[in-house]
Amino acid sequence: MTQYQTVADNETVLRDGTIKLHGPAAFEGMRKAGRLAAEILDELVNHVRPGVTTGALDDIVRQMTLDGGAVPATLGYRGFSHSCCTSINNVICHGIPGDRVLKDGEIVNIDVTPLLDGWHGDSSRMYLVGDVPLKARRLVEVTYECLMIGIDKAKPGARLGDIGAAIQQHAESFRYGVVREFCGHGVGRLFHDAPEVVHAARAGTGPELRPGMFFTIEPMINLGKPGVKMLDDGWTAVTRDRSLSAQFEHSIGITETGCEIFTASPKGLDKPPY
Repeated sequence: MTQYQTVADNETVLRDGTIKLHGPAAFEGMRKAGRLAAEILDELVNHVRPGVTTGALDDIVRQMTLDGGAVPATLGYRGFSHSCCTSINNVICHGIPGDRVLKDGEIVNIDVTPLLDGWHGDSSRMYLVGDVPLKARRLVEVTYECLMIGIDKAKPGARLGDIGAAIQQHAESFRYGVVREFCGHGVGRLFHDAPEVVHAARAGTGPELRPGMFFTIEPMINLGKPGVKMLDDGWTAVTRDRSLSAQFEHSIGITETGCEIFTASPKGLDKPPY
């Protein structure tokens, strides 16, 4: 049975399996953290180009996060040693920044989570590197559509499965694969919390969405089959069939009438081409 917990302002929260319901002050905290995440991703538009290393992008993310009065939630998280994730081409998620140079025609997802005043602003976007082939650009476009279709289902009284069902139906209509091994999650004072937000599901199933819930929606869509393979570094997830993969992510809060996107771009740069 799903359990909900109403969280008071500044109350210590535990990762205890309950779905947290938040009040107005928490919404304001998430707006600030989410805006910083969006501003960082906006700035990266000016830097993602052929010849740039993923490590250089990570440096920008780290400095902007610190300059914004936050810390990168991924830095040191379970041993992860960087301030963002950079997932290129067939990397589904959790790619590790380093000396890898971006090449013309590639696609890359950059995932950032500034922790600002105790709140996590978790978001990711796809970037096109130079002249990207049509099939890759179409995958990116459809993946963004999946995100927004899922968000459209996020309203009080709906079920969590409604989100995944809508995403799955749209992606599979293009014969794309929907990754099952990774999902969205509750967010707020905790980086990862209940509920799990799966992106392939049956409508009408799962927990009821209630005002005050915070969570991410972050569909990972493969050009080929949905199978996943983990690399030896313990973090990087790639497509088993080596097909391209794309992902977009927003952090949202359920309101009395629908939902609020905390991580929307202030400049309208939510999807490429930028």
